[in-house]
Amino acid sequence: MAKKRANGEGNIRKRKDGRWEGRYTAGSNPQTGKPISKNVLGKTQAEVREKLKEAMAAAEKIDATRSEDFTLAQWLRYWLDNYGQVYLRPSSQVNYEGFLKNQITHDPIGGAKIKKLTTHDLQFFFNRMRVSGRVQRKESEKKPAGLAGKSIRNMYFFMSHALDRAVIEKLIPENPAKGVVLPKKEKPEMKTLPLEDLKKFFQEAKNSGVFELYYTELATGLRRGELLGLKWEDLDFTANSIYVHCQITRMDGKVQESPLKTGNAYRSIIVAEDVMNILKEKKEREDGFSKYVFSSPSGGPISPDSVLHMLHRVLKRAGLDRVRFHEGLSRILCKVRNMA
Repeated sequence: MAKKRANGEGNIRKRKDGRWEGRYTAGSNPQTGKPISKNVLGKTQAEVREKLKEAMAAAEKIDATRSEDFTLAQWLRYWLDNYGQVYLRPSSQVNYEGFLKNQITHDPIGGAKIKKLTTHDLQFFFNRMRVSGRVQRKESEKKPAGLAGKSIRNMYFFMSHALDRAVIEKLIPENPAKGVVLPKKEKPEMKTLPLEDLKKFFQEAKNSGVFELYYTELATGLRRGELLGLKWEDLDFTANSIYVHCQITRMDGKVQESPLKTGNAYRSIIVAEDVMNILKEKKEREDGFSKYVFSSPSGGPISPDSVLHMLHRVLKRAGLDRVRFHEGLSRILCKVRNMA
């Protein structure tokens, strides 16, 4: 009587077409109880024996009853709903939702089964995104057709994190995203407002009613969201210090408070006395109008986009070139300190 093979044990035979076949079981169907059969093919018995060994080792790492279920788009949706929302920042979650909706779902990669997904498949997907991945919302839009390198890298991190979880849950033996080659980080040219133009800039800022905001930015180097998240209770006028503990962001069209990006971002900073005096005068003048140091006309938080647009308007009115908010203004502080 032939020996009964244990679950997962394979056998090799020669087929009528001349090829060798190795068969093995990879678990059992939870509904029927019947074994799930798999096979490998090769030209020689030795080749099949090696393939069978590798296939059986891989089968031990995956849950065959579930690995059949998910396409990449389905798994990314599952990961966002069950894992991503637990720890992702709101802005990252919105970005990942956008990638899934606008790029991944509309590309053949979205319908690929994760168990068959290869590094080659992902590499060519990201290559396509570099060439034609941008969603053109208007026919007249003149933006490049391809996604920027930063967007490509963010999409890669999204997929890679989700596929790491698929490995943990034994849906795939390894993460195919690990071998993908990503575009290099781009280093945009940073324009800094020259020191000799500061007088023009601050005069126009006073005329526009935003002098305190930009002067504080110049002195502290805070990012837009951090600056707009400051409340009067965060200022210690005795110790000349500011406590940074939140930021203002725009999510789904709503301006709201959000956590800072990292634990190290929560900090207290010492500020020059002249800055604190300017803010103290502002507080006395507004007399409790808003809990925010820099607020909208309604007393609520200001949109970070509005602050950037206002900066560009002030610069234009002053006859100055455009600069980026954080780098363009805060780097002036370094120049001033070096000259002191």
